[in-house]
Amino acid sequence: MGKKRIMVVFGTRPEAIKMAPVVAALKASEAFVPVVVASAQHREMMDQVLSTFHIVPDYDLDIMKVGQTLADVTARVLSRLTEVLEDGKPDMVLVHGDTTTSFAAALAAFYMQIPVGHVEAGLRTWEKYSPFPEELNRQLVDSLASLYFAPTELSAENLRRENHPDAAIFVTGNTAIDALHLTMAGGAVSEFASLDKRTIVLTMHRRENWGDPMRHVFRAINRLLSEFPDVEVIFPIHKNPLVRALADEELLPSPRLKRIEPLDVRDFHQLMMASTFVMADSGGIQEEAPSLGKPVLVLRETTERPEGVSAGTLKLVGTAENAVYEAARELLVNADAYAQMAQAKNPYGDGTASAQILLALSAYFARQK
Repeated sequence: MGKKRIMVVFGTRPEAIKMAPVVAALKASEAFVPVVVASAQHREMMDQVLSTFHIVPDYDLDIMKVGQTLADVTARVLSRLTEVLEDGKPDMVLVHGDTTTSFAAALAAFYMQIPVGHVEAGLRTWEKYSPFPEELNRQLVDSLASLYFAPTELSAENLRRENHPDAAIFVTGNTAIDALHLTMAGGAVSEFASLDKRTIVLTMHRRENWGDPMRHVFRAINRLLSEFPDVEVIFPIHKNPLVRALADEELLPSPRLKRIEPLDVRDFHQLMMASTFVMADSGGIQEEAPSLGKPVLVLRETTERPEGVSAGTLKLVGTAENAVYEAARELLVNADAYAQMAQAKNPYGDGTASAQILLALSAYFARQK
């Protein structure tokens, strides 16, 4: 029998980062051929990752449009990917996580009765609109999938509770850690962090935080910079114009506030390594930063990664100004509180998730004979 064709579909920066080691493992395999499809839901930020990991898509849907809505993304991926599936003839489609690209790709594959494997399956907040639209996207993908690659035992248990078959669920760890091992292999020296300052890395971009939540966080940042002259905040700011407008309105000018363009993934990982701690509403950072021994203050009301909260690597602080300020201040003034988070064990795996996914794929196709 020939090699199985595994179509890997992604469209955003986080997906591309987490699927890059899976693509590399498939390329190195004697049993599989990767067929890479980029939707370009986020064009420039996704292209950065492709360059870093030397990935050239076999198909580029190039769907991104200025002012695109979720419905626009869904419709364009569904329509254009259908033609790609007909041409590429994959034996399985792999999607990642909770993006609109992942949901639409899984739906397109389902319509053509092509099995779907879901990388990073089973994460839940159980709140439909938090995070939005990611929570429901992930549940819908899991409803369409045939194989589930859960990063932790808790996420696997979530899938079992929803009556997904146990034989189709594999606990692999998170591919974010695989990617981190690749980017940090050459060491870590950041050109962005100051050697004589304590560095806080800030990221914010999620839809549910647009408006007042983001304003409140930015005001807390202003207070921290005013109180601690040895602290700098580095903010790789998202390309979304709404995020940039809110930052312009609320963040006070300071030589210790460095607003920079989104970084190449390797540069960003090195920046996190050089930081004191991270404040973010990102999902992937909740997995990556603890692997580097960096506490994460999660700027959200809910998280689909409660394992990190239970382990002590994450603290869910929300977006209220005082809550954000006090949580950050505690890490700056309380050495014991800082050490407790920094030294907690990361629950998201050891960097072998991609290898375990390939073993699961092999087992799946062996059962189909």
